[in-house]
Amino acid sequence: MSHAISDELLKRFDVPGPRYTSYPTADRFVEAFVESDYIQALEQRAAGSMALPLSIYVHIPFCESVCYYCACNKVITKHHERAAEYLRYLSREVELQVQHFGKGHAVSQLHLGGGTPTFLSDPELEDLMTMLRRNFTLVPGGEYSIEVDPRTVTDQRLQTLARLGFNRLSFGVQDFDPAVQKAVHRVQPAEQVFKLVETARKIGFESVNVDLIYGLPLQTPESFRRTLAQVSELRPDRIALYAYAHLPSRFKPQRRIIAAELPSPGDKLSMLSMSLDAMSDAGYVYVGMDHFALPTDALAVAKRQGRLHRNFQGYSTQPDCDLIALGVSAIGRIGATYSQNAKTLEEYYDALDQGRLPIVRGLALTRDDLLRRSVIMSIMCQGSVQFESIELGHLIDFRSYFARELETLSGLSEFGLVTVDGQGIQVTSTGWYLVRAIAMVFDRYLQSDIDRARFSKII
Repeated sequence: MSHAISDELLKRFDVPGPRYTSYPTADRFVEAFVESDYIQALEQRAAGSMALPLSIYVHIPFCESVCYYCACNKVITKHHERAAEYLRYLSREVELQVQHFGKGHAVSQLHLGGGTPTFLSDPELEDLMTMLRRNFTLVPGGEYSIEVDPRTVTDQRLQTLARLGFNRLSFGVQDFDPAVQKAVHRVQPAEQVFKLVETARKIGFESVNVDLIYGLPLQTPESFRRTLAQVSELRPDRIALYAYAHLPSRFKPQRRIIAAELPSPGDKLSMLSMSLDAMSDAGYVYVGMDHFALPTDALAVAKRQGRLHRNFQGYSTQPDCDLIALGVSAIGRIGATYSQNAKTLEEYYDALDQGRLPIVRGLALTRDDLLRRSVIMSIMCQGSVQFESIELGHLIDFRSYFARELETLSGLSEFGLVTVDGQGIQVTSTGWYLVRAIAMVFDRYLQSDIDRARFSKII
């Protein structure tokens, strides 16, 4: 699965780049895209009588304490009464949404993220789910997931989540090493996580995911190897492995991290390499740039069958469907448009008080955007691009349209990252280390963008 990468490759490709949970990426959204543009997209969907299920993302921004590495939109507070007010506004947002495309649409994927969704009390979670079911139809067999801070749940709370219809859990672990946990202000004993995962299995959750981060302060290849061994013993159904992006100029909590304590790029690459080997040895399938799954998990099955997709929550088994985004800062997709809600509670509440959807920016995709999105998502999800498929879907001649990009890929092929022939492009096993760099070749916005400091480094 993994192959050694030379120092030359490391130096050449240790550059900033997007994660491609969408294309174009969210930094390309414009304020010229307003509420009326979003409403038009909703109404076009309704007029088209589209029967495809929806995906819903609900952003819960509240956290009791700050994790120094976090780049999410969050509100740090111990005042749990603030959640009740937020839920009232969420309900108001949903009411405005369904006015434009109707109630009862089928939903096959629901994800509660944050922040800390388990900041909500059990009755508040029940109220939220009741409100969503009143407006949408959660279909049997769908994926209904919630992000869980192990410090905020008990065995009883897991029972409640199952009763409310959640069938997938994602535990934020990041690292089991106590020194690393202290350095990022997120102390949670490994025993606590092991106990909760055991309980989740007994209850019957279909899938348990664990999030890990490499590149955190005080991490070393040796310490992370111990964490990987513990995770292999824990044996979650899925593992999301992220590279820490140190961008203190953009994310204020990261300023509390001592830069001198961060591992070197070489050590970060070593952690990635050993992660690939450790997970392979433990029987996990390497799904893509940041996801592993057991062979029987739906994500691994979708990868084998070529049904893998990628959206704002990462890799997904669900079809490439429209995404209704609810809550402060949430990003959605309807048809050939992306949209984002207001990023602060004050702006979010103010818009809804005025009877407006809190859309503050977005993007209507061009024909070229849609074409390049298809190519980039094929690279990110399947690790290959079939020329004929793209040509039939977008009515182009691939070699002519992407002549410049294919010339650039020929350079990557010399480094053993891709192979290109008359039928298409194939990412090699070595190339999977640097799949973002391969996808970046087809990013039209980056081709003329000199300043890439807004992105995390790809290693």
